[in-house]
Amino acid sequence: MRRPVFIANWKMNHGPTEARAYMAAFTARWTPHEDRTVIFCPPAISIGVVMHALGSRRDIAVGVQNVWTEDAGAFTGETSARMAADAGARYALVGHSERRHVFGETVAETALKCAAAVRNGLTPILCVGELLAQREAGTTNEIVLNQLRAGLAEVGNESVAAAIIAYEPVWAIGTGKTATPADASTVHAHLRGALRERIGDRAAAVPIVYGGSVNGGNAESLLAARDVDGLLVGGACLDPANWATICGTRAAKG
Repeated sequence: MRRPVFIANWKMNHGPTEARAYMAAFTARWTPHEDRTVIFCPPAISIGVVMHALGSRRDIAVGVQNVWTEDAGAFTGETSARMAADAGARYALVGHSERRHVFGETVAETALKCAAAVRNGLTPILCVGELLAQREAGTTNEIVLNQLRAGLAEVGNESVAAAIIAYEPVWAIGTGKTATPADASTVHAHLRGALRERIGDRAAAVPIVYGGSVNGGNAESLLAARDVDGLLVGGACLDPANWATICGTRAAKG
């Protein structure tokens, strides 16, 4: 059984002062759990505070919400994967729906960003997902598989096997609408099938997590669904007590 992964994406919330208070509250509640992985993705400006708050704890990891395609240079406002790794990050979100649909990130750019992450020792968390119109047109599988294959096109099979994939239907992010566990399971199965085409049996070990209006009320049912290996959470992770509850969710697979 794959180890469950819980990813907190703070988005543009919790600057250094709020991050310090949050981490104190969360770490007081969250004892180390060897059976799951917990990852925080704070704004880049708060990574140092989060790393300092974690101290020697190795049961909680830190990721960045985005990286640029180059390691250094004249790219004002960007954070490179090299800099993120130097700050202590171990993961990088790539292709989050807001990067794609608010900032216009292309599938070609996601490929370069995954490559930059891998080149600098970060594990990419590649996000894929369809718009409501695409879902209603019946092209969900076509969209998410294209995003998956294109995003991983510039990295080798070993890096693909070590990656995390996140399915986040765009129509369910911040809307209160959530894909049913069956919906999520179906898409995750297609994603795993595409991974199997690329890396064979090693695809069985790749975590595929779900994101999209996840909360304490639906976390258990989503985690119980076949091929749902964890959760990528936005709004519901911003309260430390609520996030600790979600991270503690246990669900037996059917």
